[in-house]
Amino acid sequence: MRTTPIAIDTIATPLGPLVAAQSPAGLALLEFADRFTAERNRRFLARRFPAWDGVARGRAPAAVAEELAAYFAGGLTRFTLALDPGGTPFQRRVWAALAAIPCGTTMSYDEVARAIGEPGKHRAVARANGQNPLAIIVPCHRVIGADGSLRGYGGGLERKAWLLAHEARMVGAPRPAADLAAAPALSASPPPPR
Repeated sequence: MRTTPIAIDTIATPLGPLVAAQSPAGLALLEFADRFTAERNRRFLARRFPAWDGVARGRAPAAVAEELAAYFAGGLTRFTLALDPGGTPFQRRVWAALAAIPCGTTMSYDEVARAIGEPGKHRAVARANGQNPLAIIVPCHRVIGADGSLRGYGGGLERKAWLLAHEARMVGAPRPAADLAAAPALSASPPPPR
């Protein structure tokens, strides 16, 4: 049996380090390092790629770090990286809908459910949103509650608030959701890396 080559990197960002894992088909994992331990990364990748032997071979392509740097600098509003997130057909439909939400805008879970032709399945959309393995690149942070409030985010609500405010500044949009004005992570500079 041939093994699946996986390249793993840690990429510094204003919100803390991100762990990136690249398969031959594209970016398979991008997660905040403080959320995913090395062991949890290995278990996730072993489930996702049963032919992976647990050894990292090389670094993720420089394009991953370059696009993230451009995004955090305010010059990139849409990522162009090849992606390999896996997932069920339903999850992939949800993630495609998330990727289609323009930078600087938000949608509710119910709006995403309607966008994929599954009205009323906002809870299933929320579960798929929470299982997104590609933080920031597949912008699950752009999904908010129907009342405009911030709802769960694997990276933490402070990071979600910071990302939404950053994107609003990038596109010159008014700051979204009243919650954002009170969020401590909305200073001119990002919170310190953890």
